Amino acid sequence: QVQLVESGGGLVQAGGSLRLSCASSGRLASFERMDWYHQAAGKQRELVAGVTRSGTTNYADSVKGRFTISRDNTQNTVYLQMNSLEPEDTGVYYCHVRKDWGRGIIKDYWGQGTQVTVSS
Repeated sequence: QVQLVESGGGLVQAGGSLRLSCASSGRLASFERMDWYHQAAGKQRELVAGVTRSGTTNYADSVKGRFTISRDNTQNTVYLQMNSLEPEDTGVYYCHVRKDWGRGIIKDYWGQGTQVTVSS
């Protein structure tokens, strides 16, 4: 089992910055990929940024140039640096990891989410 705990959300004015953290109970090197998802009120959860075990990153078009995903394997923590925040970035941000346990067993794990509110 893997536990993920997000932190770093809060209220910020448009144009401001926040850094989200996702602390994992498992080693980051054991995960196939690590992602941050955004869910606005009344909408589906959407991928914002991800990084694979090999280090390849990908971003939603809406956050390219503003958000950066990074990881610290020594701390087993994944970060999402969010700059130039916009009111549309408001919502709950979830950390997600995918782990291959071998023998065809692949599982997804989610954190509880952290609220980000961007005021205009």
